[in-house]
Amino acid sequence: MSDPHAAARAVDALRRGWPVAIADPRGTISVLAIEAADEPRLEAFDALGRADILISATRATTLKLANQRDAAEPTRPVRIGRAPWLDMATATAIADPVLDLATPLKGPFRAVPVDQTEAATAALELARIAGLMPAFFVRTAVEGDPAAITPQDIAAHEDAGRLAIATRAHLPVAACEHTEIVAFRSPEQAGEHVALILGTPDGSTPLVRLHSECLTGDVLRSLKCDCGPQLDAALHAIADSGWGILLYLRQEGRGIGLVNKLRAYALQDQGFDTVDANLRLGFAIDARDFGVAGRMLQLLGQNRIRLLTNNPAKVAGLEAAGVTVTERVPHALPSNPHNAHYLATKRDRTGHQL
Repeated sequence: MSDPHAAARAVDALRRGWPVAIADPRGTISVLAIEAADEPRLEAFDALGRADILISATRATTLKLANQRDAAEPTRPVRIGRAPWLDMATATAIADPVLDLATPLKGPFRAVPVDQTEAATAALELARIAGLMPAFFVRTAVEGDPAAITPQDIAAHEDAGRLAIATRAHLPVAACEHTEIVAFRSPEQAGEHVALILGTPDGSTPLVRLHSECLTGDVLRSLKCDCGPQLDAALHAIADSGWGILLYLRQEGRGIGLVNKLRAYALQDQGFDTVDANLRLGFAIDARDFGVAGRMLQLLGQNRIRLLTNNPAKVAGLEAAGVTVTERVPHALPSNPHNAHYLATKRDRTGHQL
């Protein structure tokens, strides 16, 4: 039986620079997040200097350690054999693609077999949940390591079925004074999702917008994306439709977290588009879970909606979660000189439609 709290404890440990043990049917590995490590932590974890490096296939492709077929599976683990010169600084350069141009990598690196594939894959997913780069020192677990968690524990942590309504209140907003805010909380996850119910439900099919959190766009009004204008326009469109719901999902950076999103921005400054930036970091193109939105709508009693989106993946995600999308309503806004390429990439490489 899985322990839904185990992954939360492991996330906290990774962020603090502590090792985590993960077990699968083929054995148990211990991992130390490279991003959170330093020389003393690495020495305590691996006194003999034998721990290998674990990264994702998409990052390994950049380092010429995986082929394009492997890179098609972003969560596929790749293990780099340890060499005497592969120290903390080199491991950091392996982990962080932002350093690729500034720090020529030593080498050659050597990929070695990944025996505990399920556990290694789970480690990469745990890094994403923690908002860390998916890169670890890895070795076989030994006596004295923390109690092992399992891939099933990590899956239980992400289970949207445990999401519940925490509280609700009246919240007038600029687009609609008659608005209710509803907060949702999971026992395992730190961030709360919220819904804004604009207008009075009247039995008609609501217009719904899924909006993923974007600190830079929503709050700081960044021109690199269209998130802020999309949010404003969605609120007005829902209010004008009579009534509807905006779901504000705590899935910053398409599910990779704020810090990793800013790393992707740095890669975009080097000339990579938003898709290639995520892949070079070692993540999927889009790691969001729209099942969370489906659960939120069901808790609000809405199983049939009209969806305000250009993204077919949102329609598919809601349908898979049991919510019927009766109509996809386009959500188009003008570009600016800073986000025109970003919008073209969404259209051409991630299937966004008008």
